Amino acid sequence: MIYLLAAIGAIAVIVLLWRAFVARPESVAPRRSRTVAPDDDPEFLRRLNEHRRPDDEGKNPPPA
Repeated sequence: MIYLLAAIGAIAVIVLLWRAFVARPESVAPRRSRTVAPDDDPEFLRRLNEHRRPDDEGKNPPPA
């Protein structure tokens, strides 16, 4: 029984060491950068503001 537990423990250690030190295959794609939502994208907000300016001029004067 003790030999069985030792074998299971040795296999577990070997698997953990293998996963920690063996290089991953090149076929694994690197992680993509996080997608930015439109309301978090400063470039999108700037373009949106530029599109709205000509339509808004003169229609809604700023409050006094």
